[in-house]
Amino acid sequence: MKPLSLVFAAAIVVAGCAGSADKAQKDSASGAAPATATSAGGGALTGAGATFPYPIYSKWFTDYAAKTGVKINYQPIGSGGGIRQLQEQTVDFGASDAPMSDDEMSKAKGGPVQHIPTVLGAVCITYNVPEITQPLKLTGDLIADIFLGKVTKWNDSRIAALNKGVALPNRDLVVVHRSDGSGTSYIFTDYLSAVSPAWKTSPGKGKDVSWPAGLGAKGNDGVTGQVKQTPGAIGYVELAYARQNKLPVASLRNAAGQFIAPSIDAVTAAAAGAASKFPPSSDYRVSIVNAPGAQAYPISSFTWILLYKTQPNAEKGKQLLDFLKWALHDGEQTAGSLDYAPLPTPLIARLDSTLATIKVGATP
Repeated sequence: MKPLSLVFAAAIVVAGCAGSADKAQKDSASGAAPATATSAGGGALTGAGATFPYPIYSKWFTDYAAKTGVKINYQPIGSGGGIRQLQEQTVDFGASDAPMSDDEMSKAKGGPVQHIPTVLGAVCITYNVPEITQPLKLTGDLIADIFLGKVTKWNDSRIAALNKGVALPNRDLVVVHRSDGSGTSYIFTDYLSAVSPAWKTSPGKGKDVSWPAGLGAKGNDGVTGQVKQTPGAIGYVELAYARQNKLPVASLRNAAGQFIAPSIDAVTAAAAGAASKFPPSSDYRVSIVNAPGAQAYPISSFTWILLYKTQPNAEKGKQLLDFLKWALHDGEQTAGSLDYAPLPTPLIARLDSTLATIKVGATP
């Protein structure tokens, strides 16, 4: 196997950033009720968790049901809820954008948990300011101070200094954040903690932090909807939600000092820059925020499906593993059309080996 420092350097070149989104993305990203993959026959799997990857998961579940007859019922309730339901064994798998901590894994009733990264995505800063007609540039420390409630006007001198020539209105900034336990919040606050000492001190990083300012909304779709209906609002959502709702996104200054807009290529560049963080084991819990590299988008992340390393139900365990193998090979090919970056081929080969270690129909 190639050294992991080379894994992401061989990342897939994605043709095109965003194709036309399908109905699954339109429903989920616009705040419609979750769709469930259905079929006439076959077994059924249940999952719950992150809203960050819901547009791509919804498509995968629908496509897989059509191909195999296996339906997958998934509730996008947030990463915190997905982790709790996995711990309690009320679902067959969880999904999270925040890797489980060692303490969280120790409380899982079904034994050791395996994290399987599925795609890469970007958390973008989106806003609703009709007077601003060109993309804004922002820095991490400024974003932190906005969400700390220290910057309260859109024409603040710090915003103006980064956006010379842009007419900024004397309008109040309305911060919108997640109200539920959220992997998207974890990624966002992980980034803020990396670039702002003040944020790192308090409120810090986590799926659910004590927000100093703003309005709370549930799910990526809830934050998107709140921003869309509130002039002056600023929030953070997965890129697919902003694009589907035609909301502008800011370019952010990365670790190399370059202002980069969120895109598939920029997320892939972030993964390449952070490749050395991967441990040699099958522990795929790694952060790639604020990664090095001139083209890296700074709020990039993997998202994970969580499953028990020992599957107590032989039929469901086999169905889950078959689905994950399909997702890593066939499903990855649709990631780009929904604004996610696919996993690099060498990492998929490594994940195939990891899935082969999952025990099916045994007691932990």
